[in-house]
Amino acid sequence: MTGSPDSQQRLRDAGLRVTAPRIAVLEALDETDGHVTAEQVRQSVLARLGSVSVQTVYDILSALTRVGLVRCLETPGHPARFETRVGDNHHHFICRTCGKTIDIDCATGEAPCLTPQALPSGFLADEAEVTYWGICSICRDLVVRSSPAHQTT
Repeated sequence: MTGSPDSQQRLRDAGLRVTAPRIAVLEALDETDGHVTAEQVRQSVLARLGSVSVQTVYDILSALTRVGLVRCLETPGHPARFETRVGDNHHHFICRTCGKTIDIDCATGEAPCLTPQALPSGFLADEAEVTYWGICSICRDLVVRSSPAHQTT
C-alpha cells in the first residue's frame, strides 16, 4: 500500500478502509492550497495511480466529507470545492470573476460565530459558514487595466 503513514492512520481513525484511491485523494487534497474541484483532484489521482473513474473520486470525496476529513464548499455559480482544513470554523472569500477561494480566519476569536444571539432554546450550532464575495486582486487589476481610462492612444 502506498501513501504516507499519516494518511493511512487518518483514514483508519475515521473508520474508513485504507485503499490506494482513498489515500491518493486525501494526499492530493493535502498537497494543494485547498479549495480544489473534484476534477482537479481526479487529475492529481490519475498522475499517482494511472487510472481512476470520475465516480470513484466523487464517492471518495463524499466519504471523506461524511467522516469529517474533508470539507465541501458548495457555492452558487461555482463547482463544489474541497479542502482538508476542517474543524476550525474558518470562513472563505470567493472571487465572483474567477472563483478563486481563499481561507479567512474567524475575525473575532475562538469560534464566535457559533454563539448566535437569536438561536431558539434547545438548538445547538456546531458549524457556521460565512462567505465573503468580491473580486480578487488579479481580477481587479485586469478590470483596471482594461478600463478605457487606462488605455493608451
